[in-house]
Amino acid sequence: MWDSFKNGFKGYLQLERSLSDHSVEAYLHDIEKFTQFLLTYDAAKTPASIELKDLQHFVKWISELGMSQTSQARIISGIRSFYKYCLIEQICIKDPTHLLEAPKTKRKLPDTLSFEEIELVIAQIDQSSPEGGRNKAILETMYSCGLRVTEVINLKISGIYLDLGFIRVTGKGDKERLIPIGKDAIKYILLYKNNIRIHQNVQKNFEDILFLNKRGKGLSRVMIFYIIKEMVQKAGIKKIVSPHTFRHSFATHLVEGGADLRAVQEMLGHESITTTEIYTHLDRDYLRDTLQRFHPAFQ
Repeated sequence: MWDSFKNGFKGYLQLERSLSDHSVEAYLHDIEKFTQFLLTYDAAKTPASIELKDLQHFVKWISELGMSQTSQARIISGIRSFYKYCLIEQICIKDPTHLLEAPKTKRKLPDTLSFEEIELVIAQIDQSSPEGGRNKAILETMYSCGLRVTEVINLKISGIYLDLGFIRVTGKGDKERLIPIGKDAIKYILLYKNNIRIHQNVQKNFEDILFLNKRGKGLSRVMIFYIIKEMVQKAGIKKIVSPHTFRHSFATHLVEGGADLRAVQEMLGHESITTTEIYTHLDRDYLRDTLQRFHPAFQ
């Protein structure tokens, strides 16, 4: 019974919200979890007949399954999106999620690397090989522009304006944005493009993709993870570092340096300023030093 609603929701996510396949699957998984619950709770329920109390029973059910508060909150968010779609399509006339409370989750500050640690990681790359030259350009670009991993692997030659000092990337929801790019990143992109990529046998449909693998095709997300993991190990850094750590570090270093939050939001491609505000954290030593220097109780 719910299959037709799920298919409609899938189309809405793909066409109207322009979400990636990965995001669409995540939303559908959330609805699938809810329909699993309904099989044991009340199989006759339709989207229009669901009430707040039904959703509260569902939240209790997923909690008893041992799901973390973060996972619970994500599933509830998915169901809220589903009911937004139901209202648009007039499948139901009221939103039962309106008063539904999600578990309070602690907002974790993202892991970051210092500028010196970023430099140390990049310094581990062996530039004597073609892959090394490419990897150097990739990591310099990721840190210089704060790119998501999907944005760097999909970066197009037609989207780099190095003479102007900008690159054009396509972010979440197929939204394009222009980002300034630093001199080091420009230098290593040109070295890669003019001395390494030019000698590759580029496969069909990848002619405009900047960063290629040995076979002349685009890189995978996993490949970027492996590159960074290897360099972090060589650098002897014990932190858990992922491609996203470069993006977090980019944003944190900008905000700590006094950059305007709206400008950082624009460069990161955040839809909401509240997402960017997580980077306004200051390290505890700085806060302690400020208190000791300026607060009367510490004099």
